Amino acid sequence: MIKKIVLFLMLSLTLYAQNNKSTIYERDCIPCHRYLPSSLERMFMTYIKTFSGEYTFKASLKAYLKNPKEDTSLMSDLFIERFSVKDKSKLSEQELEEAINIYWDLYNVRNKLH
Repeated sequence: MIKKIVLFLMLSLTLYAQNNKSTIYERDCIPCHRYLPSSLERMFMTYIKTFSGEYTFKASLKAYLKNPKEDTSLMSDLFIERFSVKDKSKLSEQELEEAINIYWDLYNVRNKLH
């Protein structure tokens, strides 16, 4: 009987851990942007209008996140006055690329058209 209880608890914890496993994007991007008036989707659209290709989009966003400056931000002057320029990303190179890839896949409409 004890073996069955222990086995059940282990399976339950494993399933719970798998269901609560979040992506780097969910852990490190969404919380910072949650309370801003411009959503991540709107920011994506601003970036895609400026840098239409996947390569230029990702490279530009990565460069900005590694070294954010007012003159390289795509946000309006009013937005920057109110919220300032974001802090430099603390993510590693690999984590940053993973987060940007998830962001691209989430909002890129072209991937959803068949």
